[in-house]
Amino acid sequence: MLLGCIGDDFTGSSDLANTLAKGGMRAVQYNGVPNADADASVEAGVVALKTRTIPVHEAVEQSLAALEWLRRQGCRQYLFKYCSTFDSTPEGNIGPVLDALADALGAERAIVCPAFPATGRSIYQGHLFVNDRLLNESGMEKHPLTPMTDADLRRWLGLQTRQGVGHVAYGVVASGSAAIRDALDKATAVGSRYIVVDAILDKDLVAIGEAAEADVLISGGSGIALGLPENFRRAGLIGTASGQWSGKQGTAVALCGSCSIMSRRQIAEHSASNPARVVEVDAVVNGSAHPAEYADWAIEQQQNGLPLIFSSAEPEVVAAAQQRHGKEHVATAVEGFFGALARELSARGVRRLVTAGGETSGAIVSALGIPSFEIGPEIDPGVPALKAGGMDMVLALKSGNFGSVDFFGKAARVLAGDLR
Repeated sequence: MLLGCIGDDFTGSSDLANTLAKGGMRAVQYNGVPNADADASVEAGVVALKTRTIPVHEAVEQSLAALEWLRRQGCRQYLFKYCSTFDSTPEGNIGPVLDALADALGAERAIVCPAFPATGRSIYQGHLFVNDRLLNESGMEKHPLTPMTDADLRRWLGLQTRQGVGHVAYGVVASGSAAIRDALDKATAVGSRYIVVDAILDKDLVAIGEAAEADVLISGGSGIALGLPENFRRAGLIGTASGQWSGKQGTAVALCGSCSIMSRRQIAEHSASNPARVVEVDAVVNGSAHPAEYADWAIEQQQNGLPLIFSSAEPEVVAAAQQRHGKEHVATAVEGFFGALARELSARGVRRLVTAGGETSGAIVSALGIPSFEIGPEIDPGVPALKAGGMDMVLALKSGNFGSVDFFGKAARVLAGDLR
């Protein structure tokens, strides 16, 4: 294994594996730290964790366990992947995990670059934008678990670590990899261990990846991996991987636990012509919503289109539910419901599963006990089709704000092998 990656959620990890696979690397996503060594043919291993919103010490412990496994696989470089909207709180978990990984690897620095231009995430003057809005004006400031109230990545990361945080401005990035490398060296020399690097276009991320060729640790969104396969190819370590996607026919269901703006648009679009059923938070918390009953409904609706079961509402409604029951209790209950629902659907023969929401997707993958994923074709930017290792099932795991408005139906078609 050449590149070892640690993702803080399951959807982002599949996004990263997709980027590496498109770059020609044999990439495999492992859901949790594997119990055995990887196959020798794997060039990029992505260990998907569910650490974005758990207590800091647990996130650090799990990330270090993933790092230990990846080091045993002989990796030459490591990547810590987090959300392209830098989802975190002033306490973490990005900063503390970066500290732990950097210390364990003896890394003198790590790039910080969550930019993903294909989905409208860019960094300019150290500030993260979502399309034409600053992060804290994009709707992410209302996120129920990680409200992002400051677009300045230097300030936000500075709250999470005692290490120096530097910056490479866009004027340098636009000059190419040699200029970026020189700026990184200068920032390191004055005490910056973590260096926020501006990026607006895909070519910027390719140049940043080239500049970081010799760095043992890199961090960012999946976009930061755009230039990494070519580094290994220039060194003669990889060729061009290729694979054929056959898809899988059979029963399909879509599940959504995301409250993001795009997810709510996708729900509205899909439910206009397909069966859809809401899961009320109060019913989940008080135990009156039964996963088996929802699974039966989804099977009964197969002749009417792609059934969608969702728990999504306006931020004010979500906030009210959190006020009544407690933020952590609501999150745990909803994730537990969707995990149990996924098991019920699998038992009823569902073979294509489309899921939306990072926490929801993580809960579903964990509940199904899927050990790994083979990476298939891209459905929408950042969202590949996935074949579950050791199971007769294909899935799409979508981060909340990703995907086109017709994502649910499109994903089901790709999972069936329709690539038109």
